[in-house]
Amino acid sequence: MASRLWASKAASYLKISTFNRGFASVVKDLKYAESHEWVKVDGKSCTIGITDHAQDHLGDVVYVELPEVGAAVTQGSSFGAVESVKATSDINSPVSGKVVEVNEELTGEPGLVNGSPYENGWIIKVEISDANEVNNLMDSEQYSKFCEEEDKH
Repeated sequence: MASRLWASKAASYLKISTFNRGFASVVKDLKYAESHEWVKVDGKSCTIGITDHAQDHLGDVVYVELPEVGAAVTQGSSFGAVESVKATSDINSPVSGKVVEVNEELTGEPGLVNGSPYENGWIIKVEISDANEVNNLMDSEQYSKFCEEEDKH
């Protein structure tokens, strides 16, 4: 999909150089999607955000498009967008389910995605409809390797 440009690919396409600062900020107990979202599973619900790697490539986030509470999300499909000084990128859901909460703080402070991507910068909470989908996601070690390989290109 043309709308599925992620920051690193957009930066490459636009010939914007990005500084590789390593992957010190990959959280061990989370699961990760290839599209650079993280998910923290807690029983039948989960919290979703974009990774530190993604926010680093995006640059300063100036706007986050949030879905409505009650909206259905599907694994691998877009549910919102993050706009930064460099690019606008879709946010894809790493799991399927129903949005039960959105981080309203991002409306007034979208930079929370940059400053605290795994804590205060979370984006949505979802009631998971298929717990087996989590098995399709990467663990922290796999995600770190994935990012290293992606940044080589």
